[in-house]
Amino acid sequence: MFTRRYAISLFLAILLPTTLFAQEKRQVIVCSTTQVADFARQVVGDRMEVKCILAAGQDPHLYEKKPGDAQLVSTADLCLENGWHLEGNDWMNKLATQTGRPIVTCVEGCQPLQVPGIEQAMHDPHVWFSCTNAAIYVRNIRDAVIKLDPEHADEYRSRAGLYLDQLRTLHSWIVREINNIPVEQRVLVTSHDAFNYFCHAYGMQSATPVGWSTGDEVGAGITPQRRQETIDSIRDHKVKAIFVETSVNPTMVREIAREAGVKIGGELYSDSMGGPDTAGETYIGMMRENVITIVQALK
Repeated sequence: MFTRRYAISLFLAILLPTTLFAQEKRQVIVCSTTQVADFARQVVGDRMEVKCILAAGQDPHLYEKKPGDAQLVSTADLCLENGWHLEGNDWMNKLATQTGRPIVTCVEGCQPLQVPGIEQAMHDPHVWFSCTNAAIYVRNIRDAVIKLDPEHADEYRSRAGLYLDQLRTLHSWIVREINNIPVEQRVLVTSHDAFNYFCHAYGMQSATPVGWSTGDEVGAGITPQRRQETIDSIRDHKVKAIFVETSVNPTMVREIAREAGVKIGGELYSDSMGGPDTAGETYIGMMRENVITIVQALK
């Protein structure tokens, strides 16, 4: 009995440090937004640890760096950002630069839509709302992690391939669902210009009282003219409903709804996904719930 207990104890003594060491050696990816973090998890599985600076419901345009953010980024083997100034004042890029960590901009390779700026047109950063563009994010992340960990390249390619198949299925499903809305009713009115890529990809028109950013960057801020244009558009198109966003204060949209005489059709995930245990806690779940909300309100 003593010999058996001794053998078990010796085995555990050898195994436990080995297990802890393996856990400690997992490479770390730090992401700026919840969407980017979800894409990264789909590619790396449990092979790497994925952390995200933004929490569910937080607005990347308005986010202000916290004292612990630099410490978190300094632990990263790789940083991932959306890019095109979605992260207000480029806070993620600055954190990576300050801590000397490598960073990949996930929108690279996407075809940008332009939005008005103060001096010149700017790239609209809400690129992930097209499933085709989301696939580009995934490929960029796949290539970056293969470069970081070439030993497990086949594993990353395999996960990415399955997820890309899921995105193609999601794209086809969205097309079918949007076709349930009469063409003249396919007008999407939201808090800010987060849905231009969605509308462009799926045959809708976008109308919003503010620019692409909810903060103070180029293109942000409501004007009386833009507000009236939005109300006129709602009335001209006989829009049945308009929508609030999970990461944007809903007060303005509710006021416009009352003035235009339309209902609030529901809440859409925009610059951030949903929290744990919600239907929108993944990219696919977020897109699915948005489409169901839009179709049910407008058809």
